[in-house]
This record gives sequence, C-alpha cells and structure tokens, in this order.
Amino acid sequence: MIAEIKKQAELKMQKSMESLKHSLSKIRTGRAHAGLIDHVTVDYYGSETPITQVANVTLIDARTIGVQPYEKKMLSAVEKAIRDSDLGLNPSSFGDQVRIPMPALTEERRRDLTKVVRAECEDGRVAVRNVRRDAITQLKDALKAKEISEDDERKAADDIQKLTDRYVGEVDKAMAAKEAELMAV
Repeated sequence: MIAEIKKQAELKMQKSMESLKHSLSKIRTGRAHAGLIDHVTVDYYGSETPITQVANVTLIDARTIGVQPYEKKMLSAVEKAIRDSDLGLNPSSFGDQVRIPMPALTEERRRDLTKVVRAECEDGRVAVRNVRRDAITQLKDALKAKEISEDDERKAADDIQKLTDRYVGEVDKAMAAKEAELMAV
C-alpha cells in the first residue's frame, strides 16, 4: 500500500515536470527552433489541425523557421495561423514556403519573458507540492483505517518529502537554465 502511494506520487511529479518542460519550450528565445510553432493550429478544411500535420517545419538558419505546406493552397491559411498565434511572429510567403524570421529580443522583452518563466516554474512547484499533499492525505487515511502503523506512515511521509524536494530542485534547475538561455545575447 505504501509503495503504491509512493509510486503514484512519483509518477504524478514526473508528469508535472514534463508539463513544465513543455511549457518552457514554448517560451521563445532569440534562436529559432521548430518546436516553437508546434501548438499553432491551422484551419484545414473546416477543422483545426496542428501545423505539423499540414506542413513541413524546418530551420532555414539560426534565426529563421521555414514552413512548407503539403498543399499549395494552404499557404495563406498557414501564414494567417502563425500571424494570429500568441507568439508575436510576422511570417511572410516566399514562393511555396512561409518564412518566419525571429526578431531579436530587446532587454525589456527578455525581462518580461524571465517573469513568465518564473511564473511557469512556480506553477510547476505548486503542482509538485499538491501531489505531496495528496500522497500524505492518503497515508493519513490509511493510518486512520489502521491499514498501516504510525511509524510506517511517518517514514513514508519523510520519503515523499524527499521526493518532493528532489522534484522542486529539478524545477529550479530548469528555471535557471531557461533564464540563462533568455539572457544570453
């Protein structure tokens, strides 16, 4: 029973960490990367479809993303979807391809993005702590039902706290790495 609670807590903390890393990857830096527009959806014959399913996304150079739709008539729809996204990018058509230049980040924009990173990381810490709270609640319920002893409950709570500390440390490392990436000119 205790092992199952610990295992579930660790799995949930891993999922929280993966979600945080995914969120941080969407925050753009000065460099271009194809994953930046993965969440953009295009109106493809009446249904919203991820851009990666209607076009080939590549890097042209360090500061430019190239998007080549599989169908030529989707060119304007892809361009419009990227322009309307929350990324603040200005794509332009070039033949049968959409080019997305990455504008250089100003110092002020870097500071704003750092604040966004910190907020995302705080949400990640809160998610990890919520998992800890739920696991400790399960342990206390098992103690009340006399399924485990007090000593076992206390030891398991200590183990869950150590697990929480480890994942909060990972969140802090991810935050430091992303901030360093943002502040690099």
